[in-house]
Amino acid sequence: MGDLAKIFKAYDVRGVVPDELDEPIAEAVGAAFVEVTGAGSVVVAHDMRESSVPLAEAFIRGARSRRADVVHAGLGSTDLLYYASGSLGLPGVMFTASHNPARYNGMKMCRSGAVPIGGETGLREIRDRAAELVGASAAPGGSLIEKDLLQGYADHLRTLVDLARIRPLKVVVDAGNGMGGHTVPAVFEGLPIELTPLYFELDGDFPNHEANPIEPQNLVDLQRAVVEGGADIGLAFDGDADRCWVIDERGRSVSPSAITALVAARELAKYPGATIIHNLITSLGVPEIVREHGGVPVRTRVGHSFIKAEMARTGAVFGGEHSAHYYFRDFWFADSGMLAALHVLAALGEQERPLSEVVGAYSRYHASGEINSAVADQGEALRRVREAFAGRGEFDELDGLTVTGPGWWFNLRASNTEPLLRLNAEAADESTMTAIRDEVLAIVGRVSE
Repeated sequence: MGDLAKIFKAYDVRGVVPDELDEPIAEAVGAAFVEVTGAGSVVVAHDMRESSVPLAEAFIRGARSRRADVVHAGLGSTDLLYYASGSLGLPGVMFTASHNPARYNGMKMCRSGAVPIGGETGLREIRDRAAELVGASAAPGGSLIEKDLLQGYADHLRTLVDLARIRPLKVVVDAGNGMGGHTVPAVFEGLPIELTPLYFELDGDFPNHEANPIEPQNLVDLQRAVVEGGADIGLAFDGDADRCWVIDERGRSVSPSAITALVAARELAKYPGATIIHNLITSLGVPEIVREHGGVPVRTRVGHSFIKAEMARTGAVFGGEHSAHYYFRDFWFADSGMLAALHVLAALGEQERPLSEVVGAYSRYHASGEINSAVADQGEALRRVREAFAGRGEFDELDGLTVTGPGWWFNLRASNTEPLLRLNAEAADESTMTAIRDEVLAIVGRVSE
């Protein structure tokens, strides 16, 4: 199957352009997408990468060759594509490689209503059919409509968060030359916000830093700008602007677990007794705070497909991940970093305290952050860790190995794509967290030697 087997991942399509992903492949995927989903109409959007326009146009040719009509939304963030799919009631495709380097591109696909398409829900069938269609072009039969959805997207998000009573705020936003530079001005328009933009110029070469806010080195410019400018808050978006990272007024990074708990509390005030989803490596504080606010916490594996599936199954109003993905029932169960940012701005602006105090109420434990170790024999490393912690805590293997002891826990799980083990540890005090973290890393390190 050549390149198609390599670029079709568990949840999306991603590869190097043009070596692995080119226009003939995109055209074949467009035709296959229509055939597999049975779509009569499709909405398409793309990010700012140089390869995104030609790839999107090739996909559109393929979709139209199967007599599907196409709504071309043009430039957009991934959550704008979800808005388009949900509001128009159409399957959709977003051309982006998120935070990956400039030479990459890809596709995120969904059914009508922003329902994700993954390996188990149609992506493999699209891959297999596309492999048969590469190089077999046909004349277009469906229509093409260009539609600017940016204002509709911005207006819709503002209906989901009450921002009418917020005080004036000084906000620094680092768009990382990604799609936040396109969407933030539209969403913030008319709000009492003094905006300091960093790297809003759309540039798929990412000349300033990677558009990946989970890596601390990519937050340095934002942190400096917040402190030097006396800002109330800093926000960093990734390349396709579906993730948002928060910086407080002191220039310190705010844990996505604290943001998850804060937004959960706000959603529970709106929907008393509702279910909140969190993955298994968010802080113990998240389920505690959810229960304290009358909600029902549900724990899932890591990964957006598991979060979205559990949200649909339980009717959860909100879900959060350690990676700064935030999911909303009111947004078709899809993730939106921008919507999470509006919740944080509302929570900050409705009262007078600084952000560090606001989020301090949602930060209860000391966390290691995610630590990656290169390990060839992952199974042996996990076996040795199990052996070392036998009798010291409760074992749980929902996703890798989670061990929970008195006032501490850790999770050690294998990467799906690389020979890595990922460790997250947390404890009520920093010394305990450090001891647990170092003990596990020492065991893993002995296996990798």
